[in-house]
Amino acid sequence: MSQPHTVVTGGAGFLGSHLCDHLLAKGHRVTCIDNLLTGSVDNIAHLAGNGDFRFIKQDVTEYVFLPGQVDNILHFASPASPMDFTRFPIQILKVGALGTHKTLGLAREKQARFLLASTSEVYGDPEVHPQKEDYFGNVNPIGVRGVYDEAKRFAEALTMAYHRTHGIDTKIVRIFNTYGPRMRLDDGRVLPQFMTQALRGEDITVFGDGSQTRSFTYVDDLIDGICRLLESAEHLPTNIGSTDEVTIMEFAREIIELTGSRSRIVTQPLPQGDPKRRRPDITKARALLGWEPTTPRREGLAKTLDYFRTKLG
Repeated sequence: MSQPHTVVTGGAGFLGSHLCDHLLAKGHRVTCIDNLLTGSVDNIAHLAGNGDFRFIKQDVTEYVFLPGQVDNILHFASPASPMDFTRFPIQILKVGALGTHKTLGLAREKQARFLLASTSEVYGDPEVHPQKEDYFGNVNPIGVRGVYDEAKRFAEALTMAYHRTHGIDTKIVRIFNTYGPRMRLDDGRVLPQFMTQALRGEDITVFGDGSQTRSFTYVDDLIDGICRLLESAEHLPTNIGSTDEVTIMEFAREIIELTGSRSRIVTQPLPQGDPKRRRPDITKARALLGWEPTTPRREGLAKTLDYFRTKLG
């Protein structure tokens, strides 16, 4: 069997770069495509000189041409943090629509497997808890978060259309909150914000009263689940995430304790559309993939803290 060739769009981003590492370790030849809007070459610098790795700086909303065999395409290109929703709203919509269309076209041309990185944001501010894959969500299409929510919902619809119309072997992973080394320090998401504020001795900003919940998955666990889904026969969306739910206030206190910081917790008004509860139902992933997260939050946070300390000097 020839060496598989896998394309990762957004491969210089947080999740994409870990995916590149994992696939290379499994013996794949990897082509990383990224326009570096929010990704960074620092995330893939350690792969320079690896003969099985190639980096192409390109915006995937433009036509993607690759000669030769392509076996798998994993479409991870998209700004994904709440700060990006206001900084890059049009780019988010374009990469969800045009970028997904271009990469699905490549999958059709090469008869490659296609995996779409979708998100728990397709559930919006859910009225069902925990969230199962058959829940259609509670999304405000014209809110600030709508650019990301609707881009991913459209991308899912387009992916299923290519599967049904052209017979493309497609997968859809709905990713829940994930953390780990290589997160952007200015990401705007709760973990980088809390960790950066704590390490700098600044006040930790909690939005609302802190009673809203999240479920945090360590990046290694997530990547394992994604690769299991890629190898499966499943075409419908599959949740990958932790069921270990914690309130944001509890999480802020955990970060203060872990860092040994003297930071105080201060509150600010809750942003528009911020989900009150977020936890996946992973019954399907357990049954279908034999997957569930194995990294305790304390252990994952310690590894992430080491990275943040290095970056902050």
